[in-house]
Amino acid sequence: MKITIKDDFDLSKIADSGQCFRFNAVADGYSATALDKNLFIKSLGSGEYELDCSKDEFDGFWRGYFDLDLDYRSLRKRISKEEDEYLFAAAEFGKGIRILRQDPWEMLISFIISQRKNIPAIKASIEKLCAMAGDVIKEDADGNPIYSFPTPERLAGLTLEQLSSCSLGYRDKYVQKAAMDVASGAVDLMAFESLDDEALMEELLKLFGVGVKVANCEILFGYHRLDAFPKDVWINRVLENHYPNGFLFEKYAPYNGIMQQYLFFYSRLSSM
Repeated sequence: MKITIKDDFDLSKIADSGQCFRFNAVADGYSATALDKNLFIKSLGSGEYELDCSKDEFDGFWRGYFDLDLDYRSLRKRISKEEDEYLFAAAEFGKGIRILRQDPWEMLISFIISQRKNIPAIKASIEKLCAMAGDVIKEDADGNPIYSFPTPERLAGLTLEQLSSCSLGYRDKYVQKAAMDVASGAVDLMAFESLDDEALMEELLKLFGVGVKVANCEILFGYHRLDAFPKDVWINRVLENHYPNGFLFEKYAPYNGIMQQYLFFYSRLSSM
């Protein structure tokens, strides 16, 4: 099917934004895998895109996944070049990024794995986990299987040795405990949906191996709370070098997470 998107939407920038680890350039388009679904999408130019899914699947899942009901272009207009020259430049550089609506379970495991790893290494570990404990969704154009993200029950059934073989390092025990807790019902990620941001942070910090940075990533990317503002080495450097008097959080609320993505993308890629 084909769709037209008039708002900010750039597949390459979304793929490189650091929020998703199963969204990759493939041939003349991009492959996006989320839970038990896979989509191939390519740009045809002038805001038109071709997708290999049905209209029902697009409306029922992928429209929400790409957050297409939020006007990102209008949000960028909140940024004044005179008032915040650095963020203005970052938003111009990163326009087209959208905060994907991803699954809390998949994001919890993904960002636990992400600790002290670069993006290629994170992706490699996640794909090894999916191949070990996921199901085949379909084959790609070259005949290679595309796997679903493992359920909590599947991951909980893996030994530490099996988890370690996925290049998790010291994170293997964190992944195992999270999987066991969710699979047993001791942790109910869906029930967390009803919590406010502060209470959600408190609950996430109780999880083994989850610190403030991982929790903020889970809140932003797993629960789509768009005011969350994860801080890593890149963002801390930006805040130190460009915002010695503080970032204008009140001005951009409740969309500070979108501004964070512009800053992260710009600071990381413009330094290469």
